[in-house]
Amino acid sequence: MLENVIKKRVTEQSAMEEKENVLISACLLGLCCRYDGEEKQYESIEALMKLCHLIPVCPEQLGGLKTPRDPAERRGNRVLTSKGEDVTNSYEKGAEEALKMARLFGCQKAILKEKSPSCGCGRIYDGSFSRKLIPGDGVTAGLFKSHGIEIVGERQVSEFAEQLKKKITTGN
Repeated sequence: MLENVIKKRVTEQSAMEEKENVLISACLLGLCCRYDGEEKQYESIEALMKLCHLIPVCPEQLGGLKTPRDPAERRGNRVLTSKGEDVTNSYEKGAEEALKMARLFGCQKAILKEKSPSCGCGRIYDGSFSRKLIPGDGVTAGLFKSHGIEIVGERQVSEFAEQLKKKITTGN
């Protein structure tokens, strides 16, 4: 019996040492990089710290945008602020830098902030600043997808954590 407990501990420890690196929107970790400069906590994210190495990234800041900054939304292939300023180049630069980070750390998965003009995956705001959602991806999410990086939104974190737990315990 003790032998089984020890074997299980050694297996768990070995798996934990080989945790995968997962890129994450820095704002989801409570870092002060949201467009409004506010901090927001996501309790479901904390459990992931035990299951994988979270690599924080803020594409907007990597693209040279300040915090706080004017709200921005995608309108077609452009990203415009609520004041009409075209910030597409900053979003594209930030996406490229975030991709460099993913490659640097060998990240095959990323947990990104939903609805964002940068990190949103599947649904983003329509560019009218009326909070209307449309199908689409943010600049970074789109770039990641085109390079084979799997995207997980913050609403999918619990499901993602369960997948990681299963992978750690089964070794698959």
